[in-house]
Amino acid sequence: MEYTQLGKTGITVSRMCFGALIIGPLQVNLPVADGARVIRAALDRGVNFIDTAELYGTYDHIREASRGMDKKPVVATKCYAWNKEEAAKSVEDARKGLDIDVIDIFMMHEQESKLTLRGHREALEYYLNEREKGRIRAVGVSTHNVEVVRAICDMPEIDVVHPLVNKAGIGIGDGTIDDMLDAVQQAYEAGKGVYSMKPLGGGNLLHSYDECIDFVLNIPYIHSIAIGMQSVEEVEMNILRFEGKRIPEGLKKSASITQKQLHIDYWCEACGRCVERCKQGALSLVDGRVKVEKGKCVLCGYCGSVCPQFAIKIC
Repeated sequence: MEYTQLGKTGITVSRMCFGALIIGPLQVNLPVADGARVIRAALDRGVNFIDTAELYGTYDHIREASRGMDKKPVVATKCYAWNKEEAAKSVEDARKGLDIDVIDIFMMHEQESKLTLRGHREALEYYLNEREKGRIRAVGVSTHNVEVVRAICDMPEIDVVHPLVNKAGIGIGDGTIDDMLDAVQQAYEAGKGVYSMKPLGGGNLLHSYDECIDFVLNIPYIHSIAIGMQSVEEVEMNILRFEGKRIPEGLKKSASITQKQLHIDYWCEACGRCVERCKQGALSLVDGRVKVEKGKCVLCGYCGSVCPQFAIKIC
């Protein structure tokens, strides 16, 4: 496994980052022991970087996977807090949930524009203060939008950016993949740590797995790439791919690379909360039913977190 320093943070991370969203309740909802086993398989094979979030509900999985390790993995987490009180609670919940004293990377989750960056300034100031106290090592921003990546280039207080990058540009909110790559390069040259997300478009691009992984691996201004995995077989396959080694056909088959989709169950009451929550504009209400525009959906599962009927799942 290849390792690199994440921008100017002084934090060394593996080229592959374990994306913990998929194992949590928003997606396949693995029991803690099963999810921890998948994460531990990655850690034992050289991955030292995990991406999670307060929303993902995977702190227990990560804590269990890290149990007994001499050297703990680097963990990046994030939340939607906009004021000091919410930020403080989220930081403490992460520290307790992960059973760590110092959080490696704490980020503002899913920032959409310069306006949202300004609107979350109070929370950001709290994270910066925690960094000064040594309880957070690096402060960052996650985003699907080009405007945000460009904006943080002029914010020296931001250490890390976590942008959406995939070959087809699926999920980018305000431009093309070329626009995003230009912004990401600017961030890299400004000394930011850059680790990308959704190289397979949330599962939409699984049919072109090799091409998509090659695409992100060949971008010289991305330090690490977060990829979601739900089985030990997927871990083994992705690690071999990142290391440039041949993947046995049997492993490919057992990893069960299949196309995923967002499914709305028949008991959906069309309350519209998921439509309001989806920042990709992939959901709409049509004739009293929620419809999914597959070309816009990045299969994040965030819509499911606001469904009062638990009618949304990724399968």
